[in-house]
Amino acid sequence: MSVTMLGMRVLILRCGEAAAELVLPKTLYRSSGVEIFTLPAVPGRGDLKFLSEHATELLPVDSTPSLEEIQAQPRVEHMAAPQLAPQQPVMPLRIIVIGSDAALSAVLTRLLRADQLWPQIGFVPVAEPTNSAVDTTGSKNVSGPATENAASSTASTAAQNWSIPADPAAALKLALTGEVKPVPLIRNDAGQAVAGSAAISQWDASAMTGEIIVDDATLLQQDAQGSADNASRSLAYGARLVPMLNAPGIAAAVHTAAPQPRGLFARWRKKKNPGASVSQLDPHSLVTGRAVQAGGPEMAVHVDGVRSKRPQKRVTFYRHLRDLQIIRP
Repeated sequence: MSVTMLGMRVLILRCGEAAAELVLPKTLYRSSGVEIFTLPAVPGRGDLKFLSEHATELLPVDSTPSLEEIQAQPRVEHMAAPQLAPQQPVMPLRIIVIGSDAALSAVLTRLLRADQLWPQIGFVPVAEPTNSAVDTTGSKNVSGPATENAASSTASTAAQNWSIPADPAAALKLALTGEVKPVPLIRNDAGQAVAGSAAISQWDASAMTGEIIVDDATLLQQDAQGSADNASRSLAYGARLVPMLNAPGIAAAVHTAAPQPRGLFARWRKKKNPGASVSQLDPHSLVTGRAVQAGGPEMAVHVDGVRSKRPQKRVTFYRHLRDLQIIRP
């Protein structure tokens, strides 16, 4: 793969073991302005401090309207079609995340909280292996066609949403040479950015008790006895939401099956009933909006597969005032 970076700084973040095993083209190591970092599968705030340092170096002073100034505008155009970032840095900064949706979410969350969402974002989806076969080559190579054992992007909702190629070599080429096509950035009230999807469910994975509203529409309303007034006519186990490519920003639907269990119970359940659905959405319940609000006595909130550490009583997901500068076809 021939890569030429002119007038651009590129940071390549290899998140997790599977990403670290990918053999990058040698030209990247010789390219001026390209830096490569090896990070945990889901990097923390301390792991990503360097992102703000690079962004501040290239844009010491941001003279564009602040979030408070944007919010105070009588007509917020930014909440319509996604827009290119108005910032004019010394040179463009392109951050390429190689890893899972959770890794990308961690990077976006860091940029969101620093209010530095103007960098261009590339994504090479690589799932951490579970019980995959041994790769006899000893590595996974993205300088050529993907091997049979290469981590697949089929597990990446973000890649599917943005039509990013499944082949790591093709995804990396797109991330390096593609153009930015902005999309809405979805976040929650805890300041977490959603890369691919989020889910709201009962903490113990039973039928959900609570209410979920998308803008002015009731998506789910169900009591502890299962009495429901839902967009879905079935017993509801929560809802799943994904970012849209355009306004209003969020698409959400009701879960009509319990979330997938883990561990020994999961294997027993699959053996007893191999045809059982563990993550079924009711397509007739689909609604779109700018914000999703949920309330209930004991909710589990998942952001790109990462579950909240403790039960939540309320959560809000909404479209951020700044858009995501994602590189996609």
